[in-house]
Amino acid sequence: MKVMKFGGTSVGSAERIKEMTKLIVRGGRKIVVLSAMSGTTNNLVEIVNYLYKKNHDGANEIINRLVKKYNKEIDLLYTTEEYKAQARELVRYHFNYIKSFITDVFTVFEEKTILAQGELLSTAMVNFYLKEQGYNSELLPALDFMRINKNNEPDTSYIKNNLKDLLADYSDVEIFITQGYICRNAFGEVDNLQRGGSDYSASLIGVAVDADNIQIWTDIDGMHNNDPRYVENTSSIAEMSFDEAAELAYFGAKILHPTSVLPAKLANIPVKLLNTMEPDAPGTTISEKESHNRITAVAAKDNITAIRIKSGRMLLAYGFLRKVFEIFESYKTPIDMITTSEVGVSVTIDDSKHIDDIVDDLKKFGTVEVDPGQVIICVVGDLVRENKGYANKIFNALKEIPVRMISYGGSDHNISLLVSSEHKKDALNALSSKLFNN
Repeated sequence: MKVMKFGGTSVGSAERIKEMTKLIVRGGRKIVVLSAMSGTTNNLVEIVNYLYKKNHDGANEIINRLVKKYNKEIDLLYTTEEYKAQARELVRYHFNYIKSFITDVFTVFEEKTILAQGELLSTAMVNFYLKEQGYNSELLPALDFMRINKNNEPDTSYIKNNLKDLLADYSDVEIFITQGYICRNAFGEVDNLQRGGSDYSASLIGVAVDADNIQIWTDIDGMHNNDPRYVENTSSIAEMSFDEAAELAYFGAKILHPTSVLPAKLANIPVKLLNTMEPDAPGTTISEKESHNRITAVAAKDNITAIRIKSGRMLLAYGFLRKVFEIFESYKTPIDMITTSEVGVSVTIDDSKHIDDIVDDLKKFGTVEVDPGQVIICVVGDLVRENKGYANKIFNALKEIPVRMISYGGSDHNISLLVSSEHKKDALNALSSKLFNN
């Protein structure tokens, strides 16, 4: 059994669905995890915003636009009137269901139910297409087995047991289609694994069925050693460790969602990053195999805010850092980087929603400076302290770039540097030139 995950672009049109299906029907038993058709979730978010504002006309306008889009793709996807009719009825049902929430009362529960409709539509449409083409496929409703607990963490025992029972009902089926992203919470309500959660769904499902591997299919050939949007002549990485992949995903590599690495790592199930445009290309394999004596890749994380707290009282002050961290904890705001000195501490955050309140509370302990518009440049590889010369290569590459903060030593795989966003492209290219092109 293997698990294959495809994102919104792979189900974004009739043409893309047909191309994706060629990959799905290749031999072997598999569970296919799908996102919503590209653009759908953003439109559903827009509908939700209109409903919160009680702007029912605005919500209806977007709903009608989506219905038109889906019906157009239905005409292009299916060849028989039987399946065209089934798909149109599917679209009618789901969007009428969304319209039923156009009431005076609209809460988070209704919001999450609406956001689930994109995945429910895409998976049913793909399953219809597979059946029309004569393949033995079945729809596995994620809402029947994917659940989070009261701490919003996956209920792995529930997932494994319920998925096992569902699969046992279809012992002769080769292809199963299910939804990424969506789940139920501990109270049985429709919920989700947050944006980008389809990768997470695939990883959790792979662990639950003890898959041979978990395949994440995108439109590029695996993880690259730098960001190809800003750097020319980047190259695909054939192999990397779970730890390296986790660092790169967290610090900006868009191909993989950060949460998706941990379940696979704990179960030691390889994750393959493959290219729908070049399906026979090797892509990137992520496994427990460690790489040695190399710098693997560079990534960048945008929209970072740096906060510096300067205080003469910090010198030898017991509990100072604890008090600072408690402020961020109280606003549920994670810290990415931290550096300290005798008279101050600097931290970075990527969620500035509560920045004003955080700064007000921090002012109890000292002078506070805030620098928005920063970027974390993350260099990943075999960076254990015994290896010589790598730090020198990195800092020499950035000798013309003003560096705001440096974090090294918290991991054997990562050196992080904070620069202003205006220097991002120059920093990425300088690192590529010195670390890879030589």
